[in-house]
Amino acid sequence: MMIILTTPRCLIRPFERQDIESFMAYRNDLDWMKHQSFKGLSYTEYENALLGEQSLQHGMQLAIIDQATEELIGDVYIQQEDQTYWIGYTIAPTRARQGYAFEVMSRLIRHLADQGAEVFKAGVLETNEASIALLKKLNFTYLTTELDEQIYRLHVSDL
Repeated sequence: MMIILTTPRCLIRPFERQDIESFMAYRNDLDWMKHQSFKGLSYTEYENALLGEQSLQHGMQLAIIDQATEELIGDVYIQQEDQTYWIGYTIAPTRARQGYAFEVMSRLIRHLADQGAEVFKAGVLETNEASIALLKKLNFTYLTTELDEQIYRLHVSDL
């Protein structure tokens, strides 16, 4: 399933080869990425992960592109387990705290709900206050803690 969506400022689309260097720039900033996994890899490793065959069942990484500048400003992750979708998001440090993650995740969640998704889940480290604040703004509620991650949940009836 190909996902291409637009928001007022962004285009959400599959990764393309020209995105990889920009992706590496923030993904390999280990201080910025301290709350995240999938970091510190080589160009080839990212290329294989992002440009290879992707499916919702195995997990799909999508690029967030600024429509005005055509720059890669972040990425989203989606993985489907039956009617539950795990979601994740990363915004480049130069674009942090400007509302992009809320704009993109609101649009993505509505799109997936229209496609039949019933529940969304996101895992976040308890130290990642910005991400927890975003999940709460999106109406997610705390569910449980697994290993070192807090799991937040959103049911489509809460949209």
